Amino acid sequence: RASRTVPFVAKVIGLPIASIAAQVMAGKPLASFNLKTPKFDHIAVKEAVFPFARFLGVDPVLGPEMRSTGEVMGIDRDFAMAFGKSQLGAGQKLPAGGTVFVSVKESDKNRIVGPVKDLAAMGFKIIATRGTKRHLEANGVVCEVINKVLEGRPHVVDAIKNGEVNLVFNTTEGAKALADSKDIRRSALLHHVPYYTTLAGAVAVTRAIKALKSDTLDVAPLQGFAYR
Repeated sequence: RASRTVPFVAKVIGLPIASIAAQVMAGKPLASFNLKTPKFDHIAVKEAVFPFARFLGVDPVLGPEMRSTGEVMGIDRDFAMAFGKSQLGAGQKLPAGGTVFVSVKESDKNRIVGPVKDLAAMGFKIIATRGTKRHLEANGVVCEVINKVLEGRPHVVDAIKNGEVNLVFNTTEGAKALADSKDIRRSALLHHVPYYTTLAGAVAVTRAIKALKSDTLDVAPLQGFAYR
């Protein structure tokens, strides 16, 4: 979607891309703009904003179709802080402590260990479904087991509704697993619990939480970031 991406990139690199493109289309030589590869010392993260909370019963999982109603930018000189700002801008309040629920597909189990260890080191309590718990404990992570919805109560959705979960990592594989975890995603959304359905998202938000806990959140105007 150029209508959304071009303005974002233009702000990040400090060049009026749309204006330049329009003039080139009208016949002005591109060389006349004397463009150089921009150099800057900041990182920008674009996060989509979704309207899922307004539609009861809708599964907030993403697919190939356009579902977002807008985007926000998180910008900083460090990726972790930029990602954290993007989450805050999109309405996600990242926890500084509490309980993390972890349930990931088989192919993600090895790589989720690092982020979960980092969260545990920051003081978070870890709860997980049985298969994920076994893998985490085998890799030195102390955690407690919690039932899936189909395993009976008390289960993870009950914990989310009761305010006992502050962050969710839930990756799935296959149509059945995706359908089974719909209630988790929906409950997290309705109760304003940040949830991440990809390994990359889990890694990024862990870095962001660590950055936000260890450093001050600085706010600066877009013009305050240097372009060379």
